[in-house]
Amino acid sequence: MATLLYRIGCFAFGRRGVVASAWFVLLAVLAGVLLTLGSAPTSSVTIPGTESQRALEALAREFPQASGASGTVVVRAPEGQTVVAPASKAVLDDVVARAAKVPGVVAALGPLETKAISQDGRFGLVTVQFDKTADELTPEQRSAYEALGDGAPAGWAVAAGGEPLLATPEIGSTEGIGVLVALVVLVITFGSLVAAGMTMVNALIGVGVGMIGLLIVGHAVELSSVTPVLALMLGLAVGIDYSLFITSRYRHNLALGLDRQEAAGRAVGTAGTAVVFAGLTVIIALAGLSVVGIPFLTAMGLAAAGTVLVAVLVAVTLLPALLGFAGDRVLSRRQRRADRDEPGTDLDEASGNRGFAWGRFTVRHRIPVLLAGIVVLGAVAAPVADMRLALPDDGTAPVTSSKRVAYDLISEGFGEGFNGRLVMVVHGDSQPQVQQATAGAAKAATGLGDVLAVAPGQTSADGRTTILAIIPKSGPTAEATFDLVRDLRSALAVTAGATGAEISVTGVTAVGVDVSDKLAAALPVYLLVVVGLGFVLLMLMFRSLLVPLKATLGFLLTVGAAFGATVAIFQWGWLSSLVGLDTAGPLVSFLPILLIGILFGLAMDYEVFLVSRMREDFVHGDTAREAVVAGVGHGARVVVAAALIMMSVFAGFVLVDDPIIKSMGFALAFGVAVDAFVVRLSLVPAVMSFLGDKAWWLPRWLDRALPNVDIEGENLRATSEPAEMAAR
Repeated sequence: MATLLYRIGCFAFGRRGVVASAWFVLLAVLAGVLLTLGSAPTSSVTIPGTESQRALEALAREFPQASGASGTVVVRAPEGQTVVAPASKAVLDDVVARAAKVPGVVAALGPLETKAISQDGRFGLVTVQFDKTADELTPEQRSAYEALGDGAPAGWAVAAGGEPLLATPEIGSTEGIGVLVALVVLVITFGSLVAAGMTMVNALIGVGVGMIGLLIVGHAVELSSVTPVLALMLGLAVGIDYSLFITSRYRHNLALGLDRQEAAGRAVGTAGTAVVFAGLTVIIALAGLSVVGIPFLTAMGLAAAGTVLVAVLVAVTLLPALLGFAGDRVLSRRQRRADRDEPGTDLDEASGNRGFAWGRFTVRHRIPVLLAGIVVLGAVAAPVADMRLALPDDGTAPVTSSKRVAYDLISEGFGEGFNGRLVMVVHGDSQPQVQQATAGAAKAATGLGDVLAVAPGQTSADGRTTILAIIPKSGPTAEATFDLVRDLRSALAVTAGATGAEISVTGVTAVGVDVSDKLAAALPVYLLVVVGLGFVLLMLMFRSLLVPLKATLGFLLTVGAAFGATVAIFQWGWLSSLVGLDTAGPLVSFLPILLIGILFGLAMDYEVFLVSRMREDFVHGDTAREAVVAGVGHGARVVVAAALIMMSVFAGFVLVDDPIIKSMGFALAFGVAVDAFVVRLSLVPAVMSFLGDKAWWLPRWLDRALPNVDIEGENLRATSEPAEMAAR
């Protein structure tokens, strides 16, 4: 591996014009294709094989006129007035008339027609039906619908909510803040604007190619609205980090007196090997989401894995080409001056690098470091025991948003359960059978404790399908509503068995229950596949059994702390104002499995970056203790910079209003901070010093069976040292 990458690095450096031009041309061609095709549509979340999905498919088949997005405009009369009073008619008629004029609306029904009026008469609901699903609506249609709440008469409150406002999260200036912070970190780390700018440009080109390619693929494959955001988030983070790692090794090689092309080839051959294996762990973790069996998660994982793959390819090909253009300017002024005065000096050690001091500290005080790290991370992880999962609702949206205002008005006038209405679908072979099953189902639902009401049903033209609306007493994300879904399905199974009809329950809460159950069933398989393949990959890379085991146990500490902090802030509401969260609530159902996959890959990134240098120095003759100190000394600055960059990129997404993106950004930023600073830079050297030479133990039979990937560049050193001696 190291020899192959060394040759790629030397070729890219020597043919830098051709290599750089190829990447720029590819970027331009992809951009042209995307401009021709236009933006790709996003798809709604589907969970094949679940009861809620079968019910949704039946609704689309039997009631095509209602298959588009359905919105609700809430109207509240002033204190002391009602929406049924004659004086209120003009206000209601105006809202209904303006709703009917929104592009794409096929029907707008006022509360007097639908009888959707609160008991006190102050609140009424205007039902708005679109001809397209929520993900197919244009921004202009959403804006026109949202504007229905503007200009209400004095004392009246009007707010639009529901499916039409399920917009795609916007990517803009807030995420750019993270990129700017990353650039500052690069400038401080390298002490050179050229090195920092070149590293950032390299990463941005990789992100551009990956993202544009993904958006083009979106015309042929269904992608959820969160998929491009996740791909961008990871593509930026790993792209900058991988370029940083190789550039740092290139600068180190130049300081040791190697000529530029040899320094680039050696950097790609050694650090590039670590980048390839680190990238593979991330790709395996993301692609492993396919085992869950949920299409939108599979698409998210494969899309993000694709951007990571592009980041790796750019790092080992385009970066050495850009290094060729940069020349000595990739070094800081101090390094260039030191290189002239004392060529061949290891500047990391000569400059009193604090990484060496920290490495010696963790080795010397390994017991206190281990105890403190484990106790602190265990305490942070404690809230995990109370973690609740659900699909997000408008109750956690920003308090000033139209959909949140509508949610609060509905809760005030009709009860919070009205925001989480369940839909019961009854289907049979004949009209009498459906009528009998519907009556039995309504009676069974009414008898359950958390049911507030069962609304009259709507029957299809052939009489074989009827839908009923069930209003819970509790909110859509409440534990009581989750229990109601399960109790309702159990009760309806008895009715279905007695009548022979098919009865299913759907709705936002029901979908959330199905997603949570399916993810819980798939999680053990996912962990086995991802962690198992990651373990094998690390064993192959480090020729050790204990190093991969230590890395996996460290990951458990990382993910536990990340979950705990996320629950405390986003579910309990602790310090929620610091992340701009107005209302706490359950975490989104797919966050745990997504976070496990991404953090496992990123955690192995830092493990590879740090321990590969320990392995390299150990193989080249250092004692186990010296190798640990040297690994931390040479790698600490890069790992710290890489972690700060990743944290900056992820933290930029915390500023997005969408609570799903916000929680993902926070969980990833916090997880990276814990893994880099506590687990990898503190606990790992402490454990490695305990293990000593045994850290690199591998049974002989297994050592003979595994291929030698040569991550430490032993073959490179053997072939290049005679040439270096001759040159000197």
